Amino acid sequence: MTLPPQGSRNILHALHQQMRSAIVDGRLQQGLRLPATRKLAALAGVSRNTAVAVYELLQNQGYITIHPGAGAFVADNTYRLPNHNTSIIKPEADVRLNAFWRNPPVLSAPLLSHYRYDFRIGLSDKSAFPFQAWQRLLMRSQRALSKTPTAYADPQGQASFREAIAAHVSISRAVACHGDDIVVTAGIQQGLDLLARILITAGQTIVAVEDPGYRPTGITFAAAGATVVPVPVDAEGIIVEQIPPGAQVIYVTPTHQFPLGYTMSMARRVALLNFAHAHGAVIIEDDYDSEFRYNGKPLDALQTLDRNGAVFYIGTFSKSLFPALRLGFVVTPPWARHALVAAKRFSNWHSPVLEQETLAAFIAEGHLARHIRKMRKIYGERHSVLIEALSHHCSDLLEPISADCGLHLAALVKGNVQASAIAAQANASGIGLYSLDRYPITGNERNGFAFGLGMIKTEQIDEAICCLAQLMRGAKITNQPKIGLLRNL
Repeated sequence: MTLPPQGSRNILHALHQQMRSAIVDGRLQQGLRLPATRKLAALAGVSRNTAVAVYELLQNQGYITIHPGAGAFVADNTYRLPNHNTSIIKPEADVRLNAFWRNPPVLSAPLLSHYRYDFRIGLSDKSAFPFQAWQRLLMRSQRALSKTPTAYADPQGQASFREAIAAHVSISRAVACHGDDIVVTAGIQQGLDLLARILITAGQTIVAVEDPGYRPTGITFAAAGATVVPVPVDAEGIIVEQIPPGAQVIYVTPTHQFPLGYTMSMARRVALLNFAHAHGAVIIEDDYDSEFRYNGKPLDALQTLDRNGAVFYIGTFSKSLFPALRLGFVVTPPWARHALVAAKRFSNWHSPVLEQETLAAFIAEGHLARHIRKMRKIYGERHSVLIEALSHHCSDLLEPISADCGLHLAALVKGNVQASAIAAQANASGIGLYSLDRYPITGNERNGFAFGLGMIKTEQIDEAICCLAQLMRGAKITNQPKIGLLRNL
């Protein structure tokens, strides 16, 4: 092991990264008994507290298991794939691309409704956004832009912005990338559209999507001519065994499954990556609101674990900042970069330069990280208050789905009350609320609700859930069989 000198603040990070890499690369085999923390501390020349912290972090991320009295062992489901060099475009990777985009030509509704209690999902709270700092940086970028010649910009995105994104995701999600690996988009939706353009051959390509899931994904790929196959999810994420063997593209939301909120387990991540490797498929990893984690340690992104250049990692600033900004990105494998940049050029040429430069400076000066920390605390409090309110008012009506991160929480209905009918009544009575039956791809419906945390105020949550409980109890009485009503009388 090569560790920083004593006194460095990076010793814990370096020791964790080197042990994790040794496990992922297979140098520490599955089932191997690891040294006790005292021995590891002596071997590495670190304090025992540091060794204990490293083991706890590896255990939380699923890389090792700790058995009291027996010791620490490398987990049996630890991810393994052959280590391939993805810096070179390979023919077998190139054939995944739509033929047109392999050799492209060379050329120089808003939701306005207002509710007393707003649980709508997909919206963020911008009341605490540092607009003064943003305005200062915006004016600075505008002055700089006024001094440059009039010209079209790089379709891939401003270099300063791409470098800022690479630094941000490497710290927040351990995504291994450089600025050259990033293509700037107008949010996740354009990212999906661009990927559909380069990965889909009309009438031939099969795309597997989560069911229930983010419906615009299926629509986007179907419009490009793909055969879209819904795949059910469970508490561990997409059920890999039900992905059709012929699927060439797989879309997932592993950190916070949309809309149910499950986090894909390490074992399921391993299975999904192995499936992609075995079948020559690519994975689109949508990490739309992963910045907001309230409990535990995050599992590594699929892109971090990938050794075969099979994962496209897409992200957005719509949740961490606000939707009106319309800036997102795709971290692309090297073999697809040229095609993706060409697709961006033919889509809208490039994203707004002024906003890119402003956000690049916003990230570089630390404003984004500070804002995320502030909002994580605010959303975390709302998350806790919502859980408590559901337990207090709806313990016999709703079963929340446990989620440690994200900007919404799903809950399933207990009994035969229809969530869609309750949601309609709630909307009419001033409670903005979505039912889960909005999100199935092919009839894989869940009877429940998705509670957004972005627009509801913390002090409103308990009263709002109390009102919802009253609506549900009223519906429960209305739906009760007549014989039951006579018995109650």
